Amino acid sequence: MADAPRDRIHIRDLQARCIVGVRPEERRKKQDVVIDLTLHADLRRPGASDDLRDTVDYKAVKEEVLSMVEDSSYLLLERLAQRIAEVCLAHAGVEKVRVSVDKPGALRFARTVGVEIVRSRSGDD
Repeated sequence: MADAPRDRIHIRDLQARCIVGVRPEERRKKQDVVIDLTLHADLRRPGASDDLRDTVDYKAVKEEVLSMVEDSSYLLLERLAQRIAEVCLAHAGVEKVRVSVDKPGALRFARTVGVEIVRSRSGDD
């Protein structure tokens, strides 16, 4: 996308609990995940107007992401990240999103394991 927005909204360290994993013990109870989002959007208009209607409502994005994640059950972090990206891109004004999902304690001797994906409305990731 040649004219991709250079402006970004960051939502960092969003914590949720969900079923994610392939092992039977991972499927029994919800586990912690930590989500970072970078929403690419053109923020010139809201920067000038100071009007919420002109920007991405990041509280609404957060609430929809949390609702989806906490009700989800996926085998792979990759699928969870993809669904989060889809929720974000459904919001008007979000042209591109970077999603990082970490699963603390997933591996012994590692603080966390995570995936990061980038998706855009145009499909030019």
